[in-house]
Amino acid sequence: MAISIITGLLSVASLVTAQHTTQQGNSINLRPQASPSGRFSDFIDPSFAGFGIEPSNLFSFTGYDKPNQLSFNLIDTLTNYTGAPPHIRLGGNTQDYMIYDEGQNQYTWINNPNATGQGALATDHMLIGPKFLEVVNRFPYGTPVTWGLNLAYNDPDYMDRLTTMAQQVVDNLPNVKLVSLEIGNEPDLYLGNGFRTGEWGGRVYAQQWLARAQTVYDRVLKPLNITPNFFEPGATASTIGTSFQISDMIELGITATANNTDSTSTFISSWNQHDYYYFVGVTRSPLTLREFMTLQTTNVQFRAWEEQIDQAGDTPYPYALREMCSVGPIGMDGITNTFGGALWTLNFFMYAATLNITTVQMHMTDNSNASAWQPLEMYGRQAFVRPSYSAYAAFAQIIGPSCKTQIAPLDLGPQPSSYQGKIKTYSIYEASQLSTIVIINAQMANVSQQTKGSLSVTITLPTSFAGQDLHLSYLTAPGADATADTVWNGTSYERSGDGTPETIDQTDRTVRIGQDGTATLQVRDSEALAAKIGSRVGGGEPDRTACAAIAARSQAIGPTPVTSGVDGEGGNGGSGSGSGSGTGTGTSGGNGDGTQSRTGGSASGTPTGAAGRRAVTWSSFVAVLAGVGMVLL
Repeated sequence: MAISIITGLLSVASLVTAQHTTQQGNSINLRPQASPSGRFSDFIDPSFAGFGIEPSNLFSFTGYDKPNQLSFNLIDTLTNYTGAPPHIRLGGNTQDYMIYDEGQNQYTWINNPNATGQGALATDHMLIGPKFLEVVNRFPYGTPVTWGLNLAYNDPDYMDRLTTMAQQVVDNLPNVKLVSLEIGNEPDLYLGNGFRTGEWGGRVYAQQWLARAQTVYDRVLKPLNITPNFFEPGATASTIGTSFQISDMIELGITATANNTDSTSTFISSWNQHDYYYFVGVTRSPLTLREFMTLQTTNVQFRAWEEQIDQAGDTPYPYALREMCSVGPIGMDGITNTFGGALWTLNFFMYAATLNITTVQMHMTDNSNASAWQPLEMYGRQAFVRPSYSAYAAFAQIIGPSCKTQIAPLDLGPQPSSYQGKIKTYSIYEASQLSTIVIINAQMANVSQQTKGSLSVTITLPTSFAGQDLHLSYLTAPGADATADTVWNGTSYERSGDGTPETIDQTDRTVRIGQDGTATLQVRDSEALAAKIGSRVGGGEPDRTACAAIAARSQAIGPTPVTSGVDGEGGNGGSGSGSGSGTGTGTSGGNGDGTQSRTGGSASGTPTGAAGRRAVTWSSFVAVLAGVGMVLL
């Protein structure tokens, strides 16, 4: 059913919940270009918007002896939208506590009774075994994975421990696509958490990282004819005031040529850094939902990271934001679990793409209010989907499966004074032609406001688009502070209870582009709109050549899905048992519980995920982060 509207538009939320009005003067004028110019992204990887899973919490998200269908239904939906699974980073604080033990056959990590590693928490105190690898194979076929190895452990057998883990990862993940290895998590914090003493900084880190990368290459990768550039250095919490900036590490030798190879390759596949918009106990000012939804503050907070991206741009290596989140360590109730958090998330994905960040993994722990879903029963509440998941769905449908999508910031021009910093707009290009205009109106309008404000948006397009329809897809909810009832493009991901999408409004709302190339739309306060020319978002087909080119940007061990442009077969995740071995293209897979998330907080410590929580002291971590000024707000 299509509804064509020439002037004025009621959004889905307005039709089903509250009225909204456009106050005089609350208007903007947009003039998107017909083809990309100025600053714009490369072709977006369909796996761009991914998830970082704290290793100690892996089983919470994948399930223990049985798959977690909520998780896999949600991931499968994103896979269906883009044609490729979201990139998974399996890394975080707890990668630097984990040691592989072949005899550990439980669907959880266990405490090492013979731990000897250094640190406030011993760097070998978590034992994982074959079941850890088994459940990773539940992710959809061809899921790109970045795997975090333990750099912190430094006992005399550290090289053997490191290569044992790397060998297991390479041999026993037939259903997913291993694309890179991290060695260590946030080494800039190692002094504060007792992982290292004495002289420690970028120079010593580079020496230790290179030695470990060389050994993993010699023992594990070289026998498989994998070239050395399979590692991601950095993985830093912050580079502000440290010797861990990309330019520093280059000067300190991190780009040295690998030994024992016929090539002149370094070990680097990509730079890897982390950031949190806000970190409890570190960021100096209090955070409110209104401040969070002032989207321009994200640009301010991220300024130092933009400098790092510029430094990466002077090298042959791309830049990945492997651990990102709105609020750390475990979110903030009333802020990150609200619809305002969904608008922030959608904007961040768009913004990051325009900076030519190659991929973003939003970090998740099972007990975090910032995670896109709660994967299991906790705090007296069953597993559920948070509003921010709908931002993933929106981004996935907006970029689609073509592998030829690019994103550019769209100049706002003059803005109403009350909306300053609250509006973000983007142009989406398909095969270098304007396809979609995205408008994010983050002016706060809470559920309790029966009459919500609205922004009038006049779009002036090239007259070649005259007479065509703009198809309107809304990301909406009853208000900014809503924690439920989020809808994207007429679909709810919450209502089914198991993560499967449920259509609640099939209406195709359109606005006709006038003969002068203009169209006027309304975007309610606390709402986002994707206006696509000629058809509704959510369609399209993969361009096999373009998808193959994106897949070829990095090496990989394992399969590549058919929809990524490379021949192969495979099913979705969440089923099957047994993992097999080797590095071929498997077609099915087998089937955290933790002590802390990043620099603090506690994640679930038992297989049930609810009981037996252990508090972990993190004041030293906070002190280190505060010292380097991790965030700028």
